[in-house]
Amino acid sequence: MINPVNTVQSRAKPALLIVEDHIELAENLYEYFGELGYRLDFARDGLTALHLLATNHYDVVVLDLMLPGVNGFDICQRIRKDLKCLTPVIVMTALGTVSDKEKAFEAGADDYLVKPFELKELLLRINALHRRHTTRPSELNASELHFDPGTLEVSYKNCKVMLSGIPSRIFELLIRSYPNFVDHESLRNYAWGNDYDDDHNSLRTHIYSLRQTLGKAFGIDMIKTVYGRGYRLDTTSGADGDDPKKSD
Repeated sequence: MINPVNTVQSRAKPALLIVEDHIELAENLYEYFGELGYRLDFARDGLTALHLLATNHYDVVVLDLMLPGVNGFDICQRIRKDLKCLTPVIVMTALGTVSDKEKAFEAGADDYLVKPFELKELLLRINALHRRHTTRPSELNASELHFDPGTLEVSYKNCKVMLSGIPSRIFELLIRSYPNFVDHESLRNYAWGNDYDDDHNSLRTHIYSLRQTLGKAFGIDMIKTVYGRGYRLDTTSGADGDDPKKSD
């Protein structure tokens, strides 16, 4: 049986926190990753997971959404907002609609895997998240705007804000491409990769959310729509707003 609170001590391989109330699946994950030398910890509910994250270091969190008590969407959001924790979160769930995925990414998830899945695929995704998180990139700059891809912190003049999930990926590509615009397809591929469902409104919704976050923090709208083409950063003046329901 799994020890529900097994404090991670060694970090020879990535340390994983598995948040899953289905004991049989959790045991399968323990057996599979344990044999590969991963360091594992387990929580059957979200509140236990929050406690473990507040007191231990983990390299990746594997999070179920349909948990007893507080659901995984809320737990993911609390990981980001309450704990200020940047540990990569991969969601594994039977919920597979585009709206479920969008809600999870908005809450701060970094990846999304629909059950049932091959354990090898989960392994590949965990390793990819861990590599991206531990390889600290250099700070990216656009005039007075600065972005640290390692911490996902954006700073402009004397103000700062933290991004997460899909909006952070969109912003990273925009600032890497500054002052040029980025077309819709490139943004979709960078943010979602092969997991993107061809729903144009999903990208527009995340752009709108990113605009709101940056606008609230810095007082200007710095994402400009290049109509029919894509988006670009503009820190010199207030860029035009964009409702997620309108076409561009």
